[in-house]
Amino acid sequence: MKQLLYSFFFIACISILSSQNFAQAQSGAIRGTVVDSVTRKPLLEASVSLLSGRDSSLVTFGITDGDGHFTFPKVAEGQYRVLVTYVGYRSKVRRVSVTSATPAVDAGTLDLVAQSQTLGEVQVQGERAPIAVKGDTLEFNAGSFKTRPNAQVEELLKKLPGVQVDRDGTVTAQGQAVKKVLVDGKPFFGDDPKMATRNLPADIIDKVQLFDQMSEQSAFSGVDDGNRDKTINITTKKDKRKGSFGQESIGVGPKPGDNARYNGRVSLNQFNGSRQISVLGMANNINQQGFTAQDLGLGGSFGGAGQGQGGGGGSNVIRGGAGGGNFGGQNQVGSNAITQSWAGGLNYRDAWGKKVDVASSYNISNTNTFTNQSSRRENVLPTTDVVNGGTPARTDSSFVRYQTNGSTNSNTNNRANLRLDYRLDSLTTIRLIPSVSWLNSSYNNTSQSRTLSGPDTTNTSSTNYRSTGNGLNANNQLLLFRKFRKRGRTVSLNWNVSANDQENIGFNQSQNRFVRANTPLSTTAVSTTAVSGTATPGSQTAVNGLFDRNINQRSSQQTNSMTNSINVSYTEPLSLRQTLEFHYTVSMNRNTSDRIVNDRNESTGQYDRFNTLLSNSFINTFNTNRGGVTWQTRRLKYSYSLGLDGQQTSMRSDNVRSDTSLGRIDISRTYTSLLPNAMFTYNFARNRALRINYRTRINAPSVNQLQPVFNNTNPLNIQTGNPSLQPEFNQTLSLNFNRFEPNTFRNLFAFLNISRTDNKIVNSTTFTQAGAQTTQPINTDGYYTVNGSLVLGQPVKFGEQKANLNFTTNVTYNRGTSFINNQSNQSRNWFVGQGVGISSNFTEKLDLNLVGNINLQSAKYSLQPQQNTTFLNQTVTLDVFYQLPFNFTISTDVYYNRYGGNSASFNQSFTLWNATLAKQLFKQKQAELRFQAFDLLNQNRSIVRNVTDTYVEEVQSQVLNRYFMVSFVYNLRNFGAGITPPRDPFQERGSGNRGGRGQGGGFRRN
Repeated sequence: MKQLLYSFFFIACISILSSQNFAQAQSGAIRGTVVDSVTRKPLLEASVSLLSGRDSSLVTFGITDGDGHFTFPKVAEGQYRVLVTYVGYRSKVRRVSVTSATPAVDAGTLDLVAQSQTLGEVQVQGERAPIAVKGDTLEFNAGSFKTRPNAQVEELLKKLPGVQVDRDGTVTAQGQAVKKVLVDGKPFFGDDPKMATRNLPADIIDKVQLFDQMSEQSAFSGVDDGNRDKTINITTKKDKRKGSFGQESIGVGPKPGDNARYNGRVSLNQFNGSRQISVLGMANNINQQGFTAQDLGLGGSFGGAGQGQGGGGGSNVIRGGAGGGNFGGQNQVGSNAITQSWAGGLNYRDAWGKKVDVASSYNISNTNTFTNQSSRRENVLPTTDVVNGGTPARTDSSFVRYQTNGSTNSNTNNRANLRLDYRLDSLTTIRLIPSVSWLNSSYNNTSQSRTLSGPDTTNTSSTNYRSTGNGLNANNQLLLFRKFRKRGRTVSLNWNVSANDQENIGFNQSQNRFVRANTPLSTTAVSTTAVSGTATPGSQTAVNGLFDRNINQRSSQQTNSMTNSINVSYTEPLSLRQTLEFHYTVSMNRNTSDRIVNDRNESTGQYDRFNTLLSNSFINTFNTNRGGVTWQTRRLKYSYSLGLDGQQTSMRSDNVRSDTSLGRIDISRTYTSLLPNAMFTYNFARNRALRINYRTRINAPSVNQLQPVFNNTNPLNIQTGNPSLQPEFNQTLSLNFNRFEPNTFRNLFAFLNISRTDNKIVNSTTFTQAGAQTTQPINTDGYYTVNGSLVLGQPVKFGEQKANLNFTTNVTYNRGTSFINNQSNQSRNWFVGQGVGISSNFTEKLDLNLVGNINLQSAKYSLQPQQNTTFLNQTVTLDVFYQLPFNFTISTDVYYNRYGGNSASFNQSFTLWNATLAKQLFKQKQAELRFQAFDLLNQNRSIVRNVTDTYVEEVQSQVLNRYFMVSFVYNLRNFGAGITPPRDPFQERGSGNRGGRGQGGGFRRN
């Protein structure tokens, strides 16, 4: 409770300071008018910035009204500069003074001169407004936001209003995760956003553009399909587009031997106009990873005796601890392992003549991850006994499983990406986007567990699982865009082919002891022999009432999938404001899974006993035909679209082996669905917008969910598929509201998502008397999820110092249904989080960031209300940088994490304290000698709480603890001049509502 009070006190103090700041009495006002120098007509929505006369720092910002007037109220006494900018005109500055004698100042009429005209009076070149609103894009002038010396882009993003960067490098803007980060409108190392934010220096950045990027076809046709990704585009300075830059560093811990820590990295970039070449390399054993991991499902994900599976219908996770990151990232909160890795990569982009643009990348990475975990899982468990002549009597109980788990996982991953744009002529463009990745993996897991029912032990298990595997994932997207002479008439084709091939060989050795017979607690539809193991060859004995079950098996599994889809879209303008789009999609998906399990033959010492129960070969095809029409209307203030699609889905599941326990199975079904969609956008003003989006979709079950074969990799949690699964039908309603006030820098971003899923695929879990379980996916209704976020930001002042204050509220609610022993279990999960943060460069020497969060999580179950749980997590993060005399700098970050809940063993708190002392070297301070200390208090730990429909689980993991390191860092900066910058792809925005992208048939290359 004391820590909770401290957290509320922290938030309250910042709120009070904020309110006091805005309550300060301001003494004056500045007003003026902006007109065209020739026509003398007022200029609407010209950007006007009020700058300090002392250091040209931004004081406030605004735009002109319909009569060209602007006003800055509540201005303190002092010297100021009024900067006016407008597209197509030269910028202009006028100096003004606010005094006690003249508190209300009229800056007069500022007449702007068009770029093509002769400059008639003093103009200031190169000065721009700190923030500009251009259609649906929010643009930040990077030079208006100060960062510490030699900072990366990630540090710059932390200074922008409405943008947050987590300790693991995840960027959130306007309350939503940023999915893409572009550099000059092009991908940088594929779709890995952290590669740009953590490897490009902030001092080469000119602008940061924030927007919702539409899909490729929607951006071309102008008909929004509702598929958008929050995107950041980083525009480099024109004078930094010719030259070389980068950062190289090497560091080592003071202790030799196994405990030594090392970290080396290199980042080299060579820009020459449109040609950009980047080379990255790194090696370390301090949890910094080179690239974002690929989800190929190899290694430990094939099974392992780890935590097993359970519960369906979504979960919430709260984490604490510290660990890895991407290139150049600090050690971060959230890791549950210790990782050593090396990686390298190459990124290339260029314009080959006037018709071809190309961007490509290749990277390779190797990670060796060591995990040591302990966990406590409590299952919701109802049982029904038959007594009193057949009258059912409800008896509730629970199983609590304690488990220790250690694993090593080694992965070598290769990725290659290409993006090629070929403009056949002014009306036709071809875009080719192939990508391929391949992974080699080895995994070794050892676990021990004990399951209790009340005070009594029901089973114990000791398992060793090891596997090797490799996987290949290839994708190729071909897009054809064609405009016609009639404005708004377009045709586009999107052909996408993807293939995934995975192979895995595993060895499962397990000794399990059950106190009572391993038979079901109640009648179930799942094979009881799979649960008890009686049909599985192996050693099984019963001595003194204890039932032993030993497993020694070799498994091989090969999974293949191929998807081929073609989407054709045609738009026909009905008028200047209305467009009709016709679209048709055909998709063919084929998945195969071949699993062979052999038991060890003790007489021969070989794995030559074919296991018919656990082996299977399965083929699933999922084909769809979908066609529809969308009617879109655009007006000055609003736009809307209405659409209706018809989809026919055919699904066929075949068990093609006759020598397994299931025999031949052939299931074929056809589904027909109507899929409506709608979208409404309203622009209240240039800086306020509301978007409402309603979408429906069909989700097909995966091949693993369909394959009717038992997987006993974890003997206490056997899993099997269900070939009778039907596709899910999902409906989603989302609302986005954005408000940004340029004159005060206040911003408000709200997001709400409501989703309902029919035929939701959830887990049906069956427990035995001995505590083992079998999990099978089934369809059910009644699944709802609601999640929303609210981000409120505003500037504050502490005396003469300015800072950004941000409040972030997140709410998630899940209501789902699962089945335990054939009984319906309704679960309701709540997650409520409140965060507040403040960041500022208080002076040229001091940079400070302070963030506090309080997260409340609650889980309630219909079957066993006594297992309802509520717990609280509180975190505070302080990050400080200070420039000392004689070119020394000091930086430190402190992270405090507190847990409180039902389980006393997991109600813990810890403080993670890192510090760095650096000496800046050479004339331009381009090098640093650093002494770094990580986890000075030696308290770092990882805590994870998982809440699902069927269990609550708490997991603690071994993490990286205290170490020290001495590093040398060199920042390369070598730029030329006199280069003509390449065409800015963000200028191709089409026509329509206030410059919005893709409107009226316009096409923006991205």
